[in-house]
Amino acid sequence: MPKPPHRIVFANEKGGTGKSTTAVHVAVALAYRGAKVAAIDLDPRQRTLYRYFENRRETERRRGVDLPGADFAVFDGGSVEELERAIERLATGDLTGPCDFVIFDTPGRDDPLARHAATRADTLVTPMNDSFVDFDLIGQVDAETFKVRRLSFYAELIFEARKTRALKDRREMDWVVVRNRVHHIDARNQRRIDDALNELSKRVGFRVTQGLSERVIYRELFPSGLTLLDKGQLGELGTSHLVARQELRELVAKLHLPGFTNRAEAA
Repeated sequence: MPKPPHRIVFANEKGGTGKSTTAVHVAVALAYRGAKVAAIDLDPRQRTLYRYFENRRETERRRGVDLPGADFAVFDGGSVEELERAIERLATGDLTGPCDFVIFDTPGRDDPLARHAATRADTLVTPMNDSFVDFDLIGQVDAETFKVRRLSFYAELIFEARKTRALKDRREMDWVVVRNRVHHIDARNQRRIDDALNELSKRVGFRVTQGLSERVIYRELFPSGLTLLDKGQLGELGTSHLVARQELRELVAKLHLPGFTNRAEAA
């Protein structure tokens, strides 16, 4: 029986946090390193992850190139059991060979399949923007002191799932909160977010790392399905693009994924 693929779930019950963009770039980074990756889009209506990889495949066809990527699909089977069977087919290599990683992109809303995927993740990645609007997903703060008053429903869900899994399966879930689109203008707000995240991380047990900054290039790359790692396809890059590529490399390294824990270089 092949080893089960490592499940990386990008989940946040709020839209606009950069889940799909981050998921695609992490998937491609792993593929560039030689990993076999499958990507499952759990949002059959918006299907951003699926469309990104579909655009990537079209660019390969149009330019006559082979780009590292992932087997990708939209799952709209409707039940947890059907989803698990789909993952099992990937794990046993019914498509193009056994997978090392299965990446899930979940919708920005409460959804039974998204909740199931999150609670079964080996690595759970929760992107958030640098605001207390996004922080409210995982914890509520006092309006005067900005101290954490209580966990949100989502944080409680993941906290309980991690405890249950550790007792039942003897496998731990690594929960990583990724701070996307960080702005360095409002230093006071950033310090308050820093303090609240540090306080909550000690109570719940997640790690915090920097993610992808707000850059126009991410929106520009979507129609072609290209990523910042596709050096030969992007033309001449400016300094800000090179900095963005380094941000991605650092993010992948800090996810501490099996086989890549101590390797800071992406493609």
